[in-house]
Amino acid sequence: MNNYSFLASDNQQNNRYKFVSKSTIDAQRHEANGRGRSALGDSYLRSCALNSAQQGDYTEAIALLTELIDRHPHNAVDYNNRGLIYFQSGSLSKALCDYNTALQLNPKLASAYNNRANYYAACGELAAALADYEQAIDLNPSYVRARINRGITLRDLEQYEEAIETFEVALLFGQLEGHIWAERGRTYHLWGDWNCAIADYRRALTQLPSLTHKRDMSGCRLRLQLENWLNDLLNPEEC
Repeated sequence: MNNYSFLASDNQQNNRYKFVSKSTIDAQRHEANGRGRSALGDSYLRSCALNSAQQGDYTEAIALLTELIDRHPHNAVDYNNRGLIYFQSGSLSKALCDYNTALQLNPKLASAYNNRANYYAACGELAAALADYEQAIDLNPSYVRARINRGITLRDLEQYEEAIETFEVALLFGQLEGHIWAERGRTYHLWGDWNCAIADYRRALTQLPSLTHKRDMSGCRLRLQLENWLNDLLNPEEC
């Protein structure tokens, strides 16, 4: 795979399915007692799946989403989320199958185009990735994650000027500024504009979570990567 991290869909990264309160969980567990997991509500299962994925228990997360799909075989969002977890666990072909199913069920699901584009980019199919990112943006022009991913892919194609323009448009939406500054800085870095790169890296460090922040793993990974990029510029003799 490429040495950068794409941003996944909002469903997973922004915790669209918030954890239900403890009292609600306890009530549902009591109701389901003796009847197995099938008695649990859909929203609770989605919360459990998200929690399992965040803890790295992909097998359990996939099992929970599979149960939801069995209950609601025409729910595109559940296929999309299961595909994302397959992707995170390294089961790329299964991820692609779920993304395709999600899009067959709902051709206007922008997050599924973004996630499928991430699959294509990870496999080196950059033209297909760009097409899906652009489709996601067409469906949802304020989809900042897809814009960031599009910029990363353009950078990988060494189309630095267009990548910079993509990141600058993404900044207009006032979301994920730390991610955008980091990736724009990396683009300036590779393009040879080291002053702009250092400025963007430092801006990003004010926004990205600390390495001890366990709730935003993508932000933590990017921060660690960013610190390495900045060190490459400030201390080239150490490289």
